[in-house]
Amino acid sequence: MRLLPQLAVAFAVAVIAKKHGPNYDLHEKVPVQVNNVGPFHNPAETYEFYSLPFCAPDNPEIHDHDIGSSLAGDRRTSSLYDLRFRVDIQWHPLCEYTLMPEEVDKFVDSIKQNYLFEMFVDGLPVKGFIGEMETNPMRFQNGEIRNETSFYLFTHLEFSLAYNQDNVIAVNLTTDARQRMKLQPGKPAQVEFSYSAQWKPTNIKYINRMSVYAQAALIEQSVDIHWLSIVNSFVLVILLTSFLAIILMRILRKDFARYMEDPEDTGDDEEVGWKRIHGDIFRPPPFLMLFTAMIGSGAQILTLSCGLLVLALVGMFYPGNRGALYVAAIVLYALTASVAGYVSTDLYVQLGGKRWATNAVLAAGIFTCPFFCVFSVVNMVAIYYGSTSALPLNMVFMIIFLFAVVTFPLSILGSMRAKKQDNEFKPPCLPNVKPRELPVIPWYRSALFQMLMAGFLPFSAIYIELHYIFASVWGHRVYTLFGILTLAFIILLIVTAFVTVALTYFQIAMEDYRWWWRSFLSGGSTGVFVFLYAAFYYYHRSEMSGSLQFVFFFGYMFLVSYGFFLMLGAVGYWMASVFIRHIYETIKID
Repeated sequence: MRLLPQLAVAFAVAVIAKKHGPNYDLHEKVPVQVNNVGPFHNPAETYEFYSLPFCAPDNPEIHDHDIGSSLAGDRRTSSLYDLRFRVDIQWHPLCEYTLMPEEVDKFVDSIKQNYLFEMFVDGLPVKGFIGEMETNPMRFQNGEIRNETSFYLFTHLEFSLAYNQDNVIAVNLTTDARQRMKLQPGKPAQVEFSYSAQWKPTNIKYINRMSVYAQAALIEQSVDIHWLSIVNSFVLVILLTSFLAIILMRILRKDFARYMEDPEDTGDDEEVGWKRIHGDIFRPPPFLMLFTAMIGSGAQILTLSCGLLVLALVGMFYPGNRGALYVAAIVLYALTASVAGYVSTDLYVQLGGKRWATNAVLAAGIFTCPFFCVFSVVNMVAIYYGSTSALPLNMVFMIIFLFAVVTFPLSILGSMRAKKQDNEFKPPCLPNVKPRELPVIPWYRSALFQMLMAGFLPFSAIYIELHYIFASVWGHRVYTLFGILTLAFIILLIVTAFVTVALTYFQIAMEDYRWWWRSFLSGGSTGVFVFLYAAFYYYHRSEMSGSLQFVFFFGYMFLVSYGFFLMLGAVGYWMASVFIRHIYETIKID
């Protein structure tokens, strides 16, 4: 149980550090740590800073990383930069040495891939490009014109720091294009690295220093576009719900009027429509254990999503809190395992299941097992490439230990709690002994076509916001509009619920009583659209490339899409279940 205290400490340290930072005296050294380097377009492909031949101390000191930093891929290491509190530096040499041909080639390759480096000054992240390329046309004597590409290495860094009394408030890092070194592939080069620093006072208090980064991120995010997306989605919800409510109410009113009449008065003894299948509508679905386990796991992910949104709204995931989202997701998933066990077993036992313990184990592993399989593949690929994105082995064992001693036991406890309760299933209509024959269903009301419609409408309500989330997770933007994200999430749930109810009605009106799985698949089909959009984003909206980034992107997007599938599938089933129970409780059944 070592991980839980560490996670609690990580949260506490994050809150305390946000309010009280280190106090510096005049001329006191401000820590500067280097972190990693990597291609600009491949955010998951990061390597240790000193994997490139930069100036390094004789014995670099590796910084102690908390859980969030480790999950974020941080590998902070000491550097030769000597910044003193409130001491301006016009120019100071860092080091001078000769780059060997193979070292020059390393820098040239990194410049070709637009490598970024990341550093931390008093815990504040700063980034910059390693160098730049210039392509100029060259005219030869024979009149031929060719483009010649030159590679330049930035050798000077300019630190601009803001302070308030004895605290560092903000840091900005720029590279000086006037101080750069031209590199020729395959040839040695004599290079000198240097830096400068300038301090300026500010009225921003330390507790608000991260607001500088948040405001800068907010300016980049075009808030008007986000609100326009939410307004469009809200209008869609109003129109859709109003349309469905009007149509369903008119149809159901006619159905109720017809079904409530006495057959002897109407002279029609034959039942038609959804009343005709009352003896099969509450028949338990096939693959009952799998179905209930997926519903339970979807309930857990829904609870997890709501918890993460609440933490985001209270300001837990501010820009400087590295890896806080990953830590919160791990903790909340572990602690909400009882939800999956309880919901799954409660439904399983109600529908006549006997092996509730097996059901509890399946509910605990139906998302966890795919997660660990994908994570293992992704982490092994990262280790093979030597990337800092690979999670350290001790952290892997700690997470496995957490799932073994917290997630699994809580799932069993939730199942035991559900087993002890009154789980008697009391449907309005008892199932017949023998299932009736299914009618011929037209193609436009088939399961595949229904999933297509059910997934497209909810996805269309969130795809704009989804683009900005992708640009943040798989790019270098910082996402801070959690209020808008919460509204988009609520709209997503509402649209999913209404669309699933409407399609369920049209299905049972065709006398097709297989609504259990159909409602789950209809609600969860939005997850398929999320994955398809992820593929579209990778190939047409980003410049990501390479095997490492490919495995990271599609591996984790598969898990996200699978999570959407389970969560929205559970929402679709619940709403369809409430709807069907309501209409069959309303009519007279002989």
